[in-house]
This record gives sequence, C-alpha cells and structure tokens, in this order.
Amino acid sequence: MSKVLLVEDDLRLAELVQSYLSQHGFVVEVQGHGNEVAAHCQRFKPDLIILDLMLPGLDGFGVCRQIRPSFTGPILMLTARQSDIDQVLGLELGADDYVIKPVEPRVLLARIHALLRRRQATESGQTHELSFGQLQLKRRAREAFLAGERVDLTSYEFDLLWMLAAHAGQTVRREEIHQQVIGRPYDGLDRTVDVRVSHLRKKLNDNTETPFRIKTVWGKGYLFVADAWSA
Repeated sequence: MSKVLLVEDDLRLAELVQSYLSQHGFVVEVQGHGNEVAAHCQRFKPDLIILDLMLPGLDGFGVCRQIRPSFTGPILMLTARQSDIDQVLGLELGADDYVIKPVEPRVLLARIHALLRRRQATESGQTHELSFGQLQLKRRAREAFLAGERVDLTSYEFDLLWMLAAHAGQTVRREEIHQQVIGRPYDGLDRTVDVRVSHLRKKLNDNTETPFRIKTVWGKGYLFVADAWSA
C-alpha cells in the first residue's frame, strides 16, 4: 500500500482526509506542525506528501524548500490560498501539484492516483539511461549529471527532462506533457509546464533568454536538442 504523509493543522479536516484515503487503501499519517515535517518524513518514508501552506512553525513553502533536496516523491500542495503567485511559487519550490480548498474528496483522490501513476510509469520503462554529450540521465536512480556533476532536480523536473530527452529532435506538444507528466489534460491556462521548463534551463546551463538546449516551439511545445550538450 502507498504511504501518504498529510501535513495539515486543521484537525477536523485532517481526520476526514485521513479516513477517506485510508478507506481507499492508503496508509496515512498526519503531521500538524511545519517544523516537524522533515523528521516525520525521514521516519515514515512516505510515497507522497499532501502539504498545507498555512502551518504553525515553518509554512508550507518553507517545508517544501527544506524537504525537497532529500524527498524525491510527489508533493501535492492543498491550500485555501488561490493566488497565482502562490501557485507559481509552490511549483518553483518543487511541488508537483497545487489543489485549492475546498476540494471534493474524489478529486483529491484522482490527483493522488495521477501523481503516483506517473511516478510508477516513469520507473517501469525499458530504457534506463540516456546520454547526450555531457548530459547523462539515469532513470532508475532518477539522477541527472551534467559534465560529471549531479543536477538537483525535483521529481517532476526529472520526468519532464526524461520525456523531452527520450524524444530528442522532436517537438513534444504541451498537451502531451500535461497528460504524461502532470497527469491531467491541458486547460490552456495552466503554467506548470512553463515553470518547470524554465527551471530545467537554469539548472542545465541553458540560455534562459535564447535557449539552445531546450527550445520553445511557439504554439506547439518544446524541443530537446540532442547535439547541444557538448562542452
């Protein structure tokens, strides 16, 4: 059974979510204080974290920033804060999805299943390593190396990079990325993919203003350039 760490200080809501997810086959533990999440995560070793933003101690943004370097599983932010700025910041800090409260339990469950399916699909592929000049990708270990140095990528960033690299030289449509990596159809407004591509470019020493490694094909999607990874 998959394990979920629910980070939520509203005890009534936490009990409802914990009960609902437990009925659907998940092992759920609850943590209500931001300062305790990192230690709880190391002890419980969850497959997925549901993270509220407004917490005592470290807020959700601080928690995400703290745990992301060591936690490679999906992080789903569940919050009443609806600002686009909050959503973009959450994604920039490494969250994999952002859900606004109140949310129907079955919708939350669907989002969780989508995140876990995406992770499982990525890990079950037949090809486990890709290499382009100074860039090496290792699928099983979920690691990327550039010029011999490990690149610190979030779970979503690695999956996105793998998808683009596996289709090197081809334009990968934004709709396909949303379906396979994000786990839901593209609604025409969601900026999740754009944010993650921007992060990848920075981490992979691409030119953010005139990219030459991961190019934008306007109106279509993104193109991974196979021969752009030499010294």
